[in-house]
Amino acid sequence: MYSKTVTAIRIPGSFRDPSGFLFLKDGALFRSVSRMYQENYDCLIRSGLYDKLVAENLLIPHVEVPSPAENSIDQYKVLQPELIPFVSYPYEWCFSQLKDAALALIQIQKLALGFNMSLKDASAYNMQFSGGRPILIDTLSFEVYKENQPWVAYRQFCQHFLGPLSLMTFRDIRLNQLLKVYIDGPPLDLVSALLPVSTWFKPAVLLHIHMHAKAQKRYSQKTELVPSSHSMSKSSLIALLSHLEEAVTNMEWRPSGTEWANYYHDTNYTPEALDLKKQYVKSYLSESDPRTVWDLGANTGMFSRLASDMGIHTVAFDADPAAVEKNYLQSRQNIETKLLPLCLDLTNPSSAIGWANEERRSLGERGPADTILALALIHHLAISNNLPFDNIAAYFSRLCEFLIIEFVPKNDSQVQRLLHTREDIFPDYNPENFEKMFCRHFQILKSQKIEGTERTLYLMKLK
Repeated sequence: MYSKTVTAIRIPGSFRDPSGFLFLKDGALFRSVSRMYQENYDCLIRSGLYDKLVAENLLIPHVEVPSPAENSIDQYKVLQPELIPFVSYPYEWCFSQLKDAALALIQIQKLALGFNMSLKDASAYNMQFSGGRPILIDTLSFEVYKENQPWVAYRQFCQHFLGPLSLMTFRDIRLNQLLKVYIDGPPLDLVSALLPVSTWFKPAVLLHIHMHAKAQKRYSQKTELVPSSHSMSKSSLIALLSHLEEAVTNMEWRPSGTEWANYYHDTNYTPEALDLKKQYVKSYLSESDPRTVWDLGANTGMFSRLASDMGIHTVAFDADPAAVEKNYLQSRQNIETKLLPLCLDLTNPSSAIGWANEERRSLGERGPADTILALALIHHLAISNNLPFDNIAAYFSRLCEFLIIEFVPKNDSQVQRLLHTREDIFPDYNPENFEKMFCRHFQILKSQKIEGTERTLYLMKLK
């Protein structure tokens, strides 16, 4: 949104909280703090809570700066927060990412209570992954704790975290996509209806999902604000948080049985050919010298780590939730700070959603990346999904400057695997047409046949 009096661009998705908003000025990100939030902000800083959370890597740090735009009478402070390398959304997270973000938010709320403050919201969109771990990015989520006040963010926490985790645990891992359909989290009555009957015998799910959903329905038919009028002591609130923490901790999902999660154990690469491919990819990465890399079809992240180990911020996308889960668990175990695994179906990438289709940005709007890796991917797009080479090249040209892409010919065993159960209707699937279509958008800088295979690795640059 543009203003005649403020020479800054307000972030379209930052409008719901009257406490402040985000805006851009000359490419830099700032957060405006309104005067109505002054008491809460001063308490956050003076109490020591801000310093504690930043020291624990639970809250994004910021510096207070002079206003880079014309002053507003409603403006109390201007903050310049530390930037997140890539903004991701809950429906792009694997199971353990959503679980870790939920546990981090509960930890933040517990710490806040120790400083006589409380989280006024529990939106999963306020959590991001930076340095390999979840972190709160909304500095204005805190308010001064009021004695005997229940946690106002309880319902939102259940809808954004506990409900989706329950569905992923007890019903189907793919139901995290409901977070894309319901921007404030799937309604608890829907979650309750989708969960199996056995969950009624699990105390935490019974209390926080099934009974909570019934209470919401009952009170929605009343005019008085019965739930919010209930009082709750601080000790009871801490007990509630501990119960939620235990419920989340006990949620489990073990990735297995999906098509591509074991891809590296079921491939036609010999160890020598695989080592050569790694060498070529590293060489192309060095030549393109990127600050950011997106690995499209990353599987469990073998080649993503070639980039992240070089100190490059790398986002590893894959459509298989099991592959992404394995990638994230390995990243967490190794304390990898430059790698972010995410779930993404490239044939239906994350779109712009929310109010006016502006609250949550599409994948393309969060780019472009300096370099894209598209390894062992082209045959899945072209053959499994009937995407013409020119369409693929045109889309990739909007996502990157450099492209490292592998062409997999028809006689490759993986392509034959795709063609085994369908008619070959792809006469144009050949290296000559591949190069012709991609050269409409890219310049081929280098190409290298991977010895021991029929595959070719290309380094291309946007024209």
